[in-house]
Amino acid sequence: MSDLDAFRRDWLRHLSAERRLSPKTLEAYARDFSQFTAFLTEHLGGPPALSDIAALKPVDLRAFLGRRRRDGVGNRTLMRQLAALRSFARFGERNGKLPAAAFSATRGPRLPKSLPRPLEPAAARAVTQADSRAGEERPDWILARDAAVLGLLYGSGLRISEALSLSRAQAPQSAGETLTVIGKGSKTRMVPVLPVVVTAIADYLKLCPWRLPPEGPLFVGAKGGPLSPRIIQLAVEGLRGALGLPSSATPHALRHSFATHLLGRGGDLRAIQELLGHASLSTTQIYTRIDSTRLMAAYDAAHPRARGV
Repeated sequence: MSDLDAFRRDWLRHLSAERRLSPKTLEAYARDFSQFTAFLTEHLGGPPALSDIAALKPVDLRAFLGRRRRDGVGNRTLMRQLAALRSFARFGERNGKLPAAAFSATRGPRLPKSLPRPLEPAAARAVTQADSRAGEERPDWILARDAAVLGLLYGSGLRISEALSLSRAQAPQSAGETLTVIGKGSKTRMVPVLPVVVTAIADYLKLCPWRLPPEGPLFVGAKGGPLSPRIIQLAVEGLRGALGLPSSATPHALRHSFATHLLGRGGDLRAIQELLGHASLSTTQIYTRIDSTRLMAAYDAAHPRARGV
């Protein structure tokens, strides 16, 4: 094993054990670094060693990003790849193996600032109600299950992965209870559960035909195994047609709706940050821009002088 391969292994182990990055992020970072070393093999005329990476200049990194762009890679992927390389360089600098200056000095592509698209309150409520799918030829327990999952996304601001990772033992029993959720980076947070969501979960449990052991998943698929996120995505796709909702109506849009509707009713931004599990307040502040946009749209539509009248 070369010194670079050994150090790459130590870096990935650090990201997993100490930084607690998700398996998917680790997989992406490992793939990004493999693509980088493949580029360097061609760029430098041979397989790179750790000393070769230590000697790289920003121009070399820009050449890598340029090659990836010519291969058809988009800006978001380029930004992630640059983030992976910067992480490797910072790990190397902390261990005295290589400087990180060239990686820090390399600018990535600019990303367009896109705002999340929340649902209107009435639409969000309809999506989370089992009655909205009453005409479907699906067992009642599955309709109740999907309503309970979607209720957690909108009522507690959960990510779909967080809702589906809940165990049977975590099911709330009464109004006023909270859930302990493990989010990104294995960070734990407490979220409240609305009475209507407690009722939806109880309805699902009453109808579910499968035995649910305490440490097993709370939400199961049609055959009793763990529920796939794709099943919930398909359920929302069906509701889009039934309720006349736009294509932006997705399970994750319910989480956006949770934050936007709280902010619109005077919710504290710091409290919303905690409820969403955002590490940085700047991530949560995007919802202030959504609220301002909606406010100005209402102003332009309603004020008698907004159109120069």
